[in-house]
Amino acid sequence: MNKYVNVTKMSITLDNNVADELNSLAKELNEKKSHLIENALMLYFDMLDEKLSDKRLREMQSGEVKTIPAEEVWKELGL
Repeated sequence: MNKYVNVTKMSITLDNNVADELNSLAKELNEKKSHLIENALMLYFDMLDEKLSDKRLREMQSGEVKTIPAEEVWKELGL
């Protein structure tokens, strides 16, 4: 059974210093580079999610974005 289900193969270009660090860490930790990159990206995406949620909260608090009460949405949907 193939353990690589639902994956996308990609080719990326890295700065030499980043590539050297990745190679060094992969070797020392005995991990695949793709595994380290995937974990690093997931952590980075989590950080970006937090940054975006903070931005959206500021927009709501400043009145830049109008919110719709849930009751109004439910009524419109007939729920």
